[in-house]
Amino acid sequence: MVLVAKDIMERAVLTVDEGLDALSCARTMADQHKGYAVLVRSPGTIAGIVTEWDYLAKVVAPGLDASKLKVREIATAVVDSCPPDTPTDQVVAMMAEKGIRRMIVRSGDQVLGIITSRTVLRMFREYVDKVSSEIAGYQTNATPLG
Repeated sequence: MVLVAKDIMERAVLTVDEGLDALSCARTMADQHKGYAVLVRSPGTIAGIVTEWDYLAKVVAPGLDASKLKVREIATAVVDSCPPDTPTDQVVAMMAEKGIRRMIVRSGDQVLGIITSRTVLRMFREYVDKVSSEIAGYQTNATPLG
């Protein structure tokens, strides 16, 4: 069985209005324990994504006041996404190639979920645990030679 994006995505995606001030967005991200927020212009229209790195590089390091900035001013406008039926190995390859930690899963303009680096690590751990369990089962059932 091949896993696809919809099988591993997180369905709860943090979205905020692109006109929200950056400080309020940061507080929402902190309250929800998310390292990102997807910006929406209107229902179904993605305007960008803002990450903790955007805050560090574009607000904190230059010493700007987050309450005086709109979140769209610090967000990345181009949001990488994939269809829900994209095989997970392709999703992981795209994320690695582009150097991104989040991939939006969507169908047309509808956001269905998000795959994060944490999602990928959890999936990998489950895979390793399964393979380790199968190997242990073979070792237990093996008959000694000789």
